[in-house]
Amino acid sequence: MSHGQVWRAHAQYAATAARWSAERWRKEADRRRTVRAERKPLVRDARRALATARAIDPEGVTSLRHRAERELRTAKRRVPDPMWLVATKTAAALGVAGYVWLPHVSARVWVWSAVAVVAAITALTVWVAVRERDTTGLKPTAEESALLKRLTPQHWKEHAEQRGLAGTLTGRPKLTEAGIVCAVRLDGTWTATKLRTAEDHIRALLGARTSLRMQIKAGKQGGWAELTLRTRSAADGDDLTWTPERRSLGVDTVTGEQVTVPLGERLLIAGRSGAGKSVASRPLLHDASEGATNALVIIDLKRVEGRLWDHRARVASTPREVIDVVDEVETEMLDRLSILPKGQDTWTPTADRPRITVVVDEGAEVMTAADKVAYETETGEGKTRTVNRSALPGLESLARMGRAACIDLWWMTQKPTIGDGIPKQIAPQIGVSICLAVRTPAEARVVLGEDAQAKGWNADELPVPGVALIRDGVRKPDPVKVRYMDKAVVIALPDREPWSRTVAPTVEAAGAPALTLVKDTATEAAPTTDSAAGRVLKAIETAHEPVLQKDLASITGLSKGAVSKAVKSLTTGGTVVRTLDGRLTATRGDDTAAA
Repeated sequence: MSHGQVWRAHAQYAATAARWSAERWRKEADRRRTVRAERKPLVRDARRALATARAIDPEGVTSLRHRAERELRTAKRRVPDPMWLVATKTAAALGVAGYVWLPHVSARVWVWSAVAVVAAITALTVWVAVRERDTTGLKPTAEESALLKRLTPQHWKEHAEQRGLAGTLTGRPKLTEAGIVCAVRLDGTWTATKLRTAEDHIRALLGARTSLRMQIKAGKQGGWAELTLRTRSAADGDDLTWTPERRSLGVDTVTGEQVTVPLGERLLIAGRSGAGKSVASRPLLHDASEGATNALVIIDLKRVEGRLWDHRARVASTPREVIDVVDEVETEMLDRLSILPKGQDTWTPTADRPRITVVVDEGAEVMTAADKVAYETETGEGKTRTVNRSALPGLESLARMGRAACIDLWWMTQKPTIGDGIPKQIAPQIGVSICLAVRTPAEARVVLGEDAQAKGWNADELPVPGVALIRDGVRKPDPVKVRYMDKAVVIALPDREPWSRTVAPTVEAAGAPALTLVKDTATEAAPTTDSAAGRVLKAIETAHEPVLQKDLASITGLSKGAVSKAVKSLTTGGTVVRTLDGRLTATRGDDTAAA
């Protein structure tokens, strides 16, 4: 290499180093300028507090004044010096040290000291550069660059008052994979809730588009709020098509993690028409119908979604079918609870008696159509009478008691209001809520909790379709983009034998002395299954051995008084008899009952 090439290479390196140093200098200067603008108001507040403390306690007798002085010193220390002042102080310190110290040392020590100083300055510069380096690799778009500029404390302070936001000041905005996040300092007249109501003013100050989703919630400390502009999503670029290899419910738009909902939970899936409830539920329905120890039951009076799954699930699409299948599942539940071993909390699913997931697709339809259905029953001597039966009592029992029997209820509705789309007895039993876009904040509070709006669970602001909030006691209010499972994919899934309770268990009173009872030929008609007497009778019939009256209250979920009245009615009519040891057993329609 010639001398000219060496010189040009050194010149190029020097120019690159100069540009790099200048860029680092500008970035550090901008950072300090932003931090100073954010923290200097805290110094002013501390000075006002000290002046107030001195007026209250001029002699400094109490701790009020000393505490205010300490807070002022702390606030001053947290305000960094500008870069020009840092450079001036550093140069002055080095000059004084060199003037005083270097003449008294040998040339060798002087040279090595100079080398050490240069190395220390270089190391400090590199440390500052590494600390401030953007490790995310995110490059702002033109829209994000404009928003970041308008979110700086200088711009915000200049325009906040004319936009009705006087008393607020932004911190340093950050660009993340979920959008722009910025802390907002609030004075005594502002709260996070009040700032949320001023969203239109913020949007006008920032010049943000109307469709840009904005979230405002309380900050990590008092007097601060957190403003998030959803300019991007962590799920952007991901293939959200469901496949056997990608079986999660969806992708978190903030963290990018795969979101799953395990079996064994009582779910509420809500959202307005067109929000994507059916599509969001398909990955969950697949998991509930997959495996030797899982079985799926779908109640779908709309006769659309259930038809896709009828080759691998038990589907009820008429009011009578709904009542019959609910009665069958409730009988299975009571049977499992009656034979659950002592000391065991939950049923262990097997291939013969699997975990059953009962899915109600559109609960409002079930509450209306399957509430009063006419059934004709025989009353004797060839006469019949009409009684009304309902599926709701059985569904409520499943919600209250099904978990121990490994029978889970999933309730889906587009009318997420108590009494219209969600029964009052089922709503408190829900463990996990999946909420897509709803119409009003009131509906969001019903699904996600009364504190939904205060804690950022704003389901009424979700885009349509396919974006949900999942509240399970662990997750944050981060939107989830749900996976899309096509109808053709559902139809192409392998066939499975739908669940059915084909064999009813028998009751034997083994080892008990015989008791003969002659029944009256004019017995009353059998009680309906949705009445207290019918539920008590069903619990006695499904038990494998005579049961005590006190155990019926826990099995049926009824009060002791209701159980006592039902038992009295059943024993008087001859449907149930008592053994000599006081246990109860059903007569099974015979003229005599062995006990």
